[in-house]
Amino acid sequence: MNGSRRSNGVPSRPLSPGAGMTTGDVARRLGVAPTTLRSWDRRYGIGPAVRDDGRHRRWSPADVELLERMCALTARGVPPAEAARLAGESAAGPALPPPPRPPDRGAAVPAPRDPADGVPAGTVRGLRKAAVRLDSPLIDRLLAATVHAHGLTASWEGAMSPALRAIGRTWASSGDAAAERYVEAEHLLSWHISTILRRSADVQETDGDHPVLLACLPGEMHTLALEALAATLAERGLPVRMFGAAVPLRALGEAVRRTGPRAVVLWSQTRPTADRAVLGLIRSTVRGIRGARTHPAVLAAGPGWARTAPSEGVHRPHSLAEALELVESAPYS
Repeated sequence: MNGSRRSNGVPSRPLSPGAGMTTGDVARRLGVAPTTLRSWDRRYGIGPAVRDDGRHRRWSPADVELLERMCALTARGVPPAEAARLAGESAAGPALPPPPRPPDRGAAVPAPRDPADGVPAGTVRGLRKAAVRLDSPLIDRLLAATVHAHGLTASWEGAMSPALRAIGRTWASSGDAAAERYVEAEHLLSWHISTILRRSADVQETDGDHPVLLACLPGEMHTLALEALAATLAERGLPVRMFGAAVPLRALGEAVRRTGPRAVVLWSQTRPTADRAVLGLIRSTVRGIRGARTHPAVLAAGPGWARTAPSEGVHRPHSLAEALELVESAPYS
């Protein structure tokens, strides 16, 4: 890359050879959050080679080109740690091929593949069968291998969520005698997915200004999709506040006022919990923390909103990837 184009394809001004850009300037140039750049620097060493007075980051053209490679890889679904390694190797020259992986002595698991290829359909069948057999060790191996090969976003959309839906369909079509087994299988798989999501994110506390607030609507108990979003946001270095299931309306409003979020994601799995009035209340909540902008971006996520007329200023993401894009692009006022 020549440093004259943002990673999302929007033209930008070329950098002068001796210029040093601030973190805020680079974040606006690349279309990412400043906290993401600071997190990448702290975790993966993707940072400026020179700092003013040893403290303030000043990004050179070469530093920005490295970040553009990093952004391009993460946009394809490559996990940030792997993207940082590949971006650094690309800057240093051709990389040696990775050593061969030792064979798995247990059941077969997916081998690492290019994340752009998508998750094989056999992974969903394998997860479903392992869950029905209540085979916890195999579920763990399959989930870990899939996340390793494809990253959190692709693993959720291509394996975890489809496997849960497949078990749900089996449960709905089974007779009374078999129904209990499939309920147990669904609960077991859900627990393992929740565990791998939290473990894979390697969550560390990041800068707390303008966090992303995630909550289920009052009465809504389904949290897994929000857990997937929380894990992927944390993996990308964005501060997250996860409030979980069935958050009371008054507590939800108070959380927005106290945290001053850049975005609020409200999850509804079923139509009875999709209360449009809650969207308006959160959208109109004034944020008075440290001169932050007046209103947060609001995302109405989940199938419960399917038949709800869209509200002004409210986004309706239809996938985890779309929710990530909307949250990361939410502007500061």
